[in-house]
Amino acid sequence: MLSNIPNLLTLLRILLIPVFVVCFFLPFEWGRTVAAAVFMVAALTDWLDGYLARKWNQLSAFGAFLDPVADKLMVAAALLLLVQADPSPWLVLPALVIVSREITISALREWMAELGERASVAVSTMGKVKTTAQMGAITLMIYQQDLYNLPLYLIGYVLLYVAAVLTFWSMVIYIKAAWPSLINDSAQQ
Repeated sequence: MLSNIPNLLTLLRILLIPVFVVCFFLPFEWGRTVAAAVFMVAALTDWLDGYLARKWNQLSAFGAFLDPVADKLMVAAALLLLVQADPSPWLVLPALVIVSREITISALREWMAELGERASVAVSTMGKVKTTAQMGAITLMIYQQDLYNLPLYLIGYVLLYVAAVLTFWSMVIYIKAAWPSLINDSAQQ
């Protein structure tokens, strides 16, 4: 279960969540910078654990279960903190789209797995692009400070909307792929 490096990296990502939260609330100027760095490390381990699992042929059922859970926990925690820090309806909207999509697709994947058709809702390239945009947006928004006169928070905000659109689009793609099974199942009831 935890006998390989990819699974340990995934577990590390989960263990970084409380560290990230504490850093986010540190009453020092550098607190958000450290929180952004912790979030970025977690995002990089998401890529690295999958890469290593495939490269070293260490794919496991436990890793397949834990990896998306770790991602969703970290992203949900980050979005909650950002919305708490900036309780604007304009921030709540993309955060709600992202969290709602993750819940919906998780449920869809579980249901499709019960039907033996999980492959039809496997992670796609669109999902990977969405994740990259999402992680970049959240990192910039956590960092919050301008860098060389670049308004990183604003860039992150815009990128979060891009991620929300990609999130919604990828959900449509997954639902479209699962639609024949959804219709067949409801016709049998």
